[in-house]
Amino acid sequence: MPKCDVCGYEVTLPRECSYCGGTYCEDHRLPEAHDCPGLDQATSPQRGSPSDGAWGRQQQTGPDFDGAPYGSDPDGSGIAGYFKKNMTFVFLMAMWLVFGLQLVLQQFGVNTVQYIALDTFHVAYVWTWITAIFAHGGFAHIAMNSIVLYFFGPLLERRAGSKSFTLLFIGSGVLAGLGQILISFIEGAPTAVVGASGAILAVMGAMTVLNPNLRVLLFFIIPMPLWVLTIGFAMISVFIMVTGGVGLGGIAHGAHLLGLLVGLVYGRHLKKKGVSAPQQLQFGGGRRRGPGGRF
Repeated sequence: MPKCDVCGYEVTLPRECSYCGGTYCEDHRLPEAHDCPGLDQATSPQRGSPSDGAWGRQQQTGPDFDGAPYGSDPDGSGIAGYFKKNMTFVFLMAMWLVFGLQLVLQQFGVNTVQYIALDTFHVAYVWTWITAIFAHGGFAHIAMNSIVLYFFGPLLERRAGSKSFTLLFIGSGVLAGLGQILISFIEGAPTAVVGASGAILAVMGAMTVLNPNLRVLLFFIIPMPLWVLTIGFAMISVFIMVTGGVGLGGIAHGAHLLGLLVGLVYGRHLKKKGVSAPQQLQFGGGRRRGPGGRF
């Protein structure tokens, strides 16, 4: 049963704040009742008041909320406005589009490594710093990354804001890829890097700092707090790097750890600003508008 993020009591009818995404009981459902960060960052006119039940439709601006709740279209710009506030969906779509392009090009005998992947011999191809994030090495690779991003991406985007989330995702992905290339070069093992794993580990790292006790299901079966999953993953990557090499098994363990480190630092930055995270993953429902609804 869901618990209130403030008092910790179990609630049969939880209320979700449109600004911070937290879960609250009837007594703490209003933004001012749970010290919602959105109240301090609001700069735009409000369209209603908390007392009349319209608080979920107020427009907010500020560094953490980018002007509106996750999934809304404050500018009235239709599909473009929806994508602007749902960068998790944009990144997921880009991943699958690029993966589809890879499959098509491979059918025509085109070497996608040189033009899409980030590799040791073509680091000067700056566009590959970005395209490599969305390219993947196989169906299992992209499927696993998509699942993790699908569940954790919206949680962080609603709290950090779409612009900051985009910078984190792209920035950590680029740093992770370049870092993996550099480490492999030092080891004397030229390599090519594809995948959003570094960026996604950054998202997980940030969420771990914001709420280390967030309950997750490993393989959709085994319950555990997020910090256990994150530390366990990091320890496995470190062990493999020490015993077998940074890219053992075709997995960019160095990129994973670099992305995770960026996320931990960024999560610490958000926490200092008062950004919080829910006590549990929330699926379905909610006040989300636009095609696809809520992630």
